[in-house]
Amino acid sequence: MAETRGKNKNLIEAGNPRLLRKPVKQGKEYSLYLEYQMGYNHDTGTSIRKKETLSLYVLASPRTVGERQKVKENIELAKKIRFEREQEFLENKEGYRLKKDKTLNFLDFYQAYIENYTKKDLRMVRIAYNRFVDFLKVYHPLMAEYIKPDVITHDMMVKFADYLQTRSVGEGAKSILQRFKKVIRFCVSQGLMAKDPCEGVKCIVDDQVLKKDILSQEEIQRLIETHYSREKENVCNAFIFCLYTGMRFCDVKDLRYGSIDYANRLLSFEQDKTKGHSARSWVSVPLNDSLLTLVGKPEDSNKGKENLIFDLPSYESCCKSVRRWVKRAGIDKHISWHCARHSFAVNILNNGANIKTVASLLGHSGLKHTEKYTRAVDKLKEDAINSLPELKL
Repeated sequence: MAETRGKNKNLIEAGNPRLLRKPVKQGKEYSLYLEYQMGYNHDTGTSIRKKETLSLYVLASPRTVGERQKVKENIELAKKIRFEREQEFLENKEGYRLKKDKTLNFLDFYQAYIENYTKKDLRMVRIAYNRFVDFLKVYHPLMAEYIKPDVITHDMMVKFADYLQTRSVGEGAKSILQRFKKVIRFCVSQGLMAKDPCEGVKCIVDDQVLKKDILSQEEIQRLIETHYSREKENVCNAFIFCLYTGMRFCDVKDLRYGSIDYANRLLSFEQDKTKGHSARSWVSVPLNDSLLTLVGKPEDSNKGKENLIFDLPSYESCCKSVRRWVKRAGIDKHISWHCARHSFAVNILNNGANIKTVASLLGHSGLKHTEKYTRAVDKLKEDAINSLPELKL
């Protein structure tokens, strides 16, 4: 880490407070923290110090480009927090601080945030921006192009959450609000807002209700048998693979041949969504003959274990291909890529799998998120019974 300097190898940036690091997890990571010089104790001859944990971590030995970028991002964020804390400290101690730009446009701030954002949910961060602009056009048209951060109030955010629930179904509104809150928190950390206006604001979603369409086994077979000119074979194969393994798009896009144990016919991978946050982020899925034939072996295509199995374009492009494919198959349903994961869960439950098995295959840390699939199965059974001709006695 090039930021360290001087005799103290754990010092990242000097000042009051200082930005430092300390090793955690057997030295594999560093925790970033601030240390304040509060004064001097003449009786003991020691400095009076106070520490503030930032809940920011960096790898000790980043190897990939993504890991190095993450280290850079967290250090830059920690430096910005350190600078803001220094200004607050000066204000409390000396009665002055550097002036903030009170004319900043929050929309410009958000756009700059997007330009520097490197995580995989960038698409959702952009959607949150567009939704907020749409919201302003409807409820605050005079602010649709320029709004100062301190004008964004708690009441406005409550109204924004309600607006999101009129625009999105299922967990969409909740996901969009979560991304918007990230930007607001960052804005607060930069001292551009006195407090977080999103605190306590929620989109109420029944997590136990499955709102997305699912494909039945018959519809999946019809889809597999449907071919058309200019179809994208790699996209179709990846979608079929997700229908039979429950993988998310972000995971199947990065799936490599080395993740498959061909001798034991087993796929093992770490979920991108829960990596570093859950003890059950690793998932193992048995593969049958059909799935092994679908992916092939690396030697069959002169590729190594580190090569991608499915060379996929962007998420938006893949979803367009799937929608076109579903339409050609004559299936009148709104199918997104994530519907493959839902379809997998519902279909194996319909075929007799127990809920714990399904939770394990999906990589859920508990049964809470899996229970919505059992309710979907119950609804399908109820619909099947109700489809029978009325019994006349």
